[in-house]
Amino acid sequence: MIEAVLFDLDGTFADTAPDLGAALNHVLALRGTPALPLAAIRTQASHGSPGLLKLGLGIDADAPEYNELRDAFLKYYETHICHHTKLFAGMAALIAELDERDLPWGIVTNKPHRYTVPLMEKLGYAKRAACLVSGDTCEFAKPHPMPLLHAAHLMGVNPTRCLYLGDDLRDMQAAQAASMIGIIASYGYVDASSNTWPAAGSIQTPFALLRYLSL
Repeated sequence: MIEAVLFDLDGTFADTAPDLGAALNHVLALRGTPALPLAAIRTQASHGSPGLLKLGLGIDADAPEYNELRDAFLKYYETHICHHTKLFAGMAALIAELDERDLPWGIVTNKPHRYTVPLMEKLGYAKRAACLVSGDTCEFAKPHPMPLLHAAHLMGVNPTRCLYLGDDLRDMQAAQAASMIGIIASYGYVDASSNTWPAAGSIQTPFALLRYLSL
């Protein structure tokens, strides 16, 4: 039986694409580049500033102007971190059900701590989570299993009794490496390759995760 549930943050627990997209379009405006529609941004939202800057400006981290543009992106995002971000429909009901069942749950994300905690606080779930593991909490980030194993340790649960819900290949790779049950959040920022990811299943709505709790 599952004894704990862990969630990725961006694209799984909360729909952060609108605020990430606003930060990207802010940077594009600084460069005199037309804004991108949210639909185009959503597919890269789980990849943070590197993926979004690549999408919007076609630049990588080795570009001379990269650091300046990334800093502008992050400064804007930090200031507007939860203007339009919301939980995915059905997530609040799922969390309420987990709490009702006394099943601990937590967040494991590659988002840095300086953004993870304020965002979870603004969403109203920081204190309800059993753990908040960010991209810089451990020596390695996903797809390395260390963050997931650390979360299991914090909750006092055997990793094999944990379920991890995520919307990116890295999430499923990390879950597999940590011997956790990986479930794809198909309602999130998944791409067409998701049917090849190493996962135990997928769900179209957050509340549908309940059917996997008896695995």
